Amino acid sequence: MAETTMEQQSLAGWHKPDLDLSNADWRSSSRGRGDVQIAFVEGFIAMRNSGRPESPSLIFTPAEWGAFMSNAREGEFDLT
Repeated sequence: MAETTMEQQSLAGWHKPDLDLSNADWRSSSRGRGDVQIAFVEGFIAMRNSGRPESPSLIFTPAEWGAFMSNAREGEFDLT
């Protein structure tokens, strides 16, 4: 029960819907590299680990996704 309470508290201010991802059309990288899959659901972008699809998915607004992709293209998340 404490786990549920902590989860609810950590989502305070989340401002994103509880999306039903059970029928999402998950897509992998066109290059087949990495473990990330994305799905476009109800105007949001969901991202998950394909090796652990039961794990929680990250949910992005279109603006957040655009910023994430822009920063990734600029190498912000590259290992150095």
